[in-house]
Parts: sequence; C-alpha cells; structure tokens
Amino acid sequence: MSTGHAHAIPETGNEKMLWWALGLTTAFLVAEVVAGIVFGSLALLADAAHMFTDAAALAIAVAAVRVARRPADAKRTYGYHRFEILAAAFNALLLFGVAFYILYEAWRRFNAPVEVQPLGMLAVAVLGLGVNLLSMRLLRSGKDSSLNVKGAYLEVWADMLGSVGVIVAAIFIRFTGWMWVDTVVAVGIGLWVLPRTWALLRESLNILLEGVPDGVDVDEVSREMLAVPGVTGVHDLHIWVLTSGKNALTAHVVHAEGAGGVELIERVKLRLAERFRVFHTTLQLEPVACEHSEDGCNFVDRRPVAAPASEQPL
Repeated sequence: MSTGHAHAIPETGNEKMLWWALGLTTAFLVAEVVAGIVFGSLALLADAAHMFTDAAALAIAVAAVRVARRPADAKRTYGYHRFEILAAAFNALLLFGVAFYILYEAWRRFNAPVEVQPLGMLAVAVLGLGVNLLSMRLLRSGKDSSLNVKGAYLEVWADMLGSVGVIVAAIFIRFTGWMWVDTVVAVGIGLWVLPRTWALLRESLNILLEGVPDGVDVDEVSREMLAVPGVTGVHDLHIWVLTSGKNALTAHVVHAEGAGGVELIERVKLRLAERFRVFHTTLQLEPVACEHSEDGCNFVDRRPVAAPASEQPL
C-alpha cells in the first residue's frame, strides 16, 4: 500500500482589510441605529439591522482567520481551517433572522403606520452608502478565495443595496408624503436577501457535510485517473472540501502488473492537481481490487492456506 500527500498552503485572507471594514461598519452602525430611532424610519432601522449583521460577520471573519492559523494537533489533524465554514454558516443564519424580523416589523407597520422624517433618512443613508462601498472595496479581493470573506462581502453588499433603498424611499416620501414607501422598501430589502442567504448556507452545509466541491464531477475525476498510464481501476473514490479552496481526495487505485509504486502515485497526483486543483490526495495502490463488505473495502489474502501441522504429510 502506498500513500501520497499534497497539502495546499492555507489561505488566511487579508486580516488588516477585515479589521478596517469592521471598524468602519461598527462606527456607522451606532450612528444609524440612533438616526433610525430619532427619525422613525423602519427602512433606516432595517438598514441598521443589516449593518449589525455586517459587523458581526466581519468580527466572525476576523476570528476565523486568526483561529485558522492555529497549527494542526493530535485532535485536529487537519488544523482549524474548517472554522471559517462554521463562521459562514452562522452568518447565513444571522441574515435569515434579520430578514424575517424586518418582514415581521413591516407587517406591523402596515397595520399601524409610523411617521418618518425623510431628510434625516436621506442624510444617514448617503453616509451609509459610502461606508458600504468602501468596505466592499476592502473585501473584494478575498471574496473569491474564502467562503468566510464571501459571507462578509455578501452582507456588506446587501447592506449597500439597503442604503440605496433608503435613499429612494426618503426621496419619495419627501416629495409625495407616502409614508408606506418606507415599509415597502424594508420588505424589498428583506426579500432580496433571503435567496442569497440560502445560497451561502447551502454552500456552507455542503462543506460541513463533506460534500463534493461545486463544479467537480466525480465521474470525470475517475475517468481522468483511469487515463493515467498504468491505472486499470479506481474505486472507493471520495472528494470533499476541507475549507474554501482546499479540496481533498482519497481513492483506491488498481494498477497494472509492474506499474505500481511512487512514480504512478506522482503521475495521478499531478493529473488531479492540473485538472481539478486537488492538492491534498491520499491514494492506496492495489494490484487487484479489494473486496467489499459491510465494513468497507478489505483485502483478501489470496495465497494458499497451509494445512494445520496435524494434517501435514509425514
């Protein structure tokens, strides 16, 4: 049995940029909550609620980056990189809670309208939009390589849309006096966030359940491995995600007579790295396919069994 390992270098993200975005968001959050209460705007409070989830998401993202730096140990042999996926899932649940609260509060206000002050709404929303755009710029570079940062970026992006909605609502109320526009915009913000939040949660759960990475076809991976000279069979193939951008694979590889060894493992690993960007691989070489049972894939000793000593010929 031979085993090959290839480890990806951990991506911890840009912690400095996360800290900057967290500081900006937290500072404006306080101002927006106060303004929403003073001006009586649900849309402004809805935007502040999203701003709160932004701050929470960014704080969790920073914590995840720091925890992920901890080295592997006897109890966490893969290290702590999976913590960022837990953080992303938590952020998704937080967004769901905020969205449903906004919808509930909007239903209440449809039954009991509240007077709002559009000019105050407008001023605060414009400032909030500036903070959102700056935070998005800070997080943009890391959102494609980290599900954790992607969750934080999505929260800020949703809040940016919320700021735009509040600006539109303030202008409408200022010139028409239609107070219900504030509530309608709040509902729109809540409904817009839900499907994107579900996508983030689904992706996080797929990783936590060790599902196949998005965009990877197991059958295609098997065909590529079989295309390597010397490989005659592939079974017990498992592909999963350790954390964002770090795919892992284990498989049993049946090889032709005289073709086994380190060189064959290296050729298969190279094919997996080039075609699927899988750098953490564990391959078990077999001259013949192992037999399966309820306990898994087991070798059967095919050598002749010697007769007991009492039955040996004299």
